[in-house]
Amino acid sequence: MEIKAFQDYYPDELSLCYGCGRLNPHGMQIKSYWDGEESVCRFQPGPYHTVLEGYVYGGLIASIIDCHGTGTGAAAMYRAENRPMDSQPPIRCVTAKLQVEYLKPTPMGQLELRGRVKELSTRKAIIAVDVLANGVVCTTGEVIAVRINDEWLQKYLQSAAAS
Repeated sequence: MEIKAFQDYYPDELSLCYGCGRLNPHGMQIKSYWDGEESVCRFQPGPYHTVLEGYVYGGLIASIIDCHGTGTGAAAMYRAENRPMDSQPPIRCVTAKLQVEYLKPTPMGQLELRGRVKELSTRKAIIAVDVLANGVVCTTGEVIAVRINDEWLQKYLQSAAAS
């Protein structure tokens, strides 16, 4: 049985994000999964994601921290509500705050993101994220992810389905 990523559960109308949207053909389409109490995402930057030859562009790192953090926040809310991720209404989070600290240059190659829930309520999640390259933490981040209001989200989904 194939394990689905958090992002695979997003409704089609909510799957267009540049960072995590599975339906955005030009996006990064990151995939996040539970690994015990942590979330994990593995991402392979392309040669066009560079700042200097051999090193990953910092804006890309911030983007994947952002999307991994909001995805982890939503997945944690599903867990806290003891709901499957394909249940209705869908839970989606947006970024209220993103803080990134670049500890050392990040070499090209597969990156691993590890997320931990620091704080969780029905409306907000604070997620700490480490970005590792070759097993070394190169960047840390913190995402404050806020749940999109169910009423607004339902109106958005209805509007998107009608167009």
